[in-house]
Amino acid sequence: MKTTTNRYRQLDRSSIWHPYTRFSTMDRAFPVIERGVGAYLYDTDGKRYLDAVSSWWACNLGHGNRRITRAIRRQCGELQHSILGNLSHPRAIELASEIAMLFPGARRRVLFASDGASAVEAALKIALQYWHNIGKPERSEFASLADAYHGDTLGAVSVGYLAGFHKPFKPILFPAYRAESPCCAACKHGKTPASCRLECFSSMRQLIEKHRRKLAAIIVEPMCQGAAGMRIYPEKYLKALAVLCRKRNILLIADEIAVGMGRTGKMFAFQHAGIDPDIVCMGKGLSGGYLPISATVVKNSIYDTFSDTPEDHTFYHGHTFTGNPIACAAALETLAIYREDKVVKQAVNGGNVLREAMASLEGLGGVSGVRSLGMIGAFETTAARQIRDRLLDQHRILLRPLGNTVYLMLPLTVNASLIRSTVNTIREACLAIHKGLRSVSR
Repeated sequence: MKTTTNRYRQLDRSSIWHPYTRFSTMDRAFPVIERGVGAYLYDTDGKRYLDAVSSWWACNLGHGNRRITRAIRRQCGELQHSILGNLSHPRAIELASEIAMLFPGARRRVLFASDGASAVEAALKIALQYWHNIGKPERSEFASLADAYHGDTLGAVSVGYLAGFHKPFKPILFPAYRAESPCCAACKHGKTPASCRLECFSSMRQLIEKHRRKLAAIIVEPMCQGAAGMRIYPEKYLKALAVLCRKRNILLIADEIAVGMGRTGKMFAFQHAGIDPDIVCMGKGLSGGYLPISATVVKNSIYDTFSDTPEDHTFYHGHTFTGNPIACAAALETLAIYREDKVVKQAVNGGNVLREAMASLEGLGGVSGVRSLGMIGAFETTAARQIRDRLLDQHRILLRPLGNTVYLMLPLTVNASLIRSTVNTIREACLAIHKGLRSVSR
């Protein structure tokens, strides 16, 4: 077994360019994962690891779900791929209809792609062309939250620029306005939930009022900015933003790629605020994380302006694997599982357990900003890397801290015992590392 693993590592180091990975981290004996079951991944040496980040926030139903894998096999035997340009196929039709039914009034159109960034890219282009279609091409600018992340295509980077990730590409990005990033765990205005008067929204309000005649759309990650460090903010911020966008006739784009599909205790995070965004981007968990598929969901009032009569306003945009039948089949089965197994309710229950468990981290030395939202839990510590390494080496728990932010995004279907034991293991790691750091400082 070990010979096989070492051989894989040698081949990997000579051939793979790993995403978001420093070269030096691949010098160590990294796990080579060959299968997954439930919340766990298994490497080629037979070691089991807890996938505490749901494989980049996507595998909400865990690994090896037999219903999804059966649906994939079944579709493989029928139709592997067919373009959606001037054609259609049953799985794409069924999936688009199912997705539309998840939204108020069900009056939506669904444009498929293969990844979240492509869904965001399409959303930005749709917003721009919409204003062009109705004779207002001057509405061509965008706004987002500071430190937002919306993907790695150039349009997505323009509205979700993070210097640590994207600085080399800045010369070719289009300018976008950025409002203050709200974060209740580290309120810049020194407020508590009880004293908050939404002071953090004044930056967004001023931005909108100043540029309202040129803004095409505002794009936000509802309720939680993921890659910015799991910055959780109140639903009333989102509500205020939606009201102001409607008042000033600005499109609102909700990037639900990470926070949708039940992650926050609602099917979509924007539902916490009771709002109705104009465009919604979906991805990651849409297929249970099993196959690449994403969707840009657009209100019919926008879609209708793209008619080709009397003038051609066709949206000339698409991808080779738009609406791939096998990926659509996986997503259809995923949605069926969500309905039948009441997965969002499971996420609510799990979120309650997670919130109670996370409370045990409050007051620990070196730990601050303990917070949770549904099945997202996070805290700040300068020992994030040490915690990650300790959990991997001693407990085989896979984490990927965001700077000083340690976070948990377990599958939504895990039981209460696993949630509690995972947080307790993290607590013990925090205590041990802090004790060691104090000893060294003396």
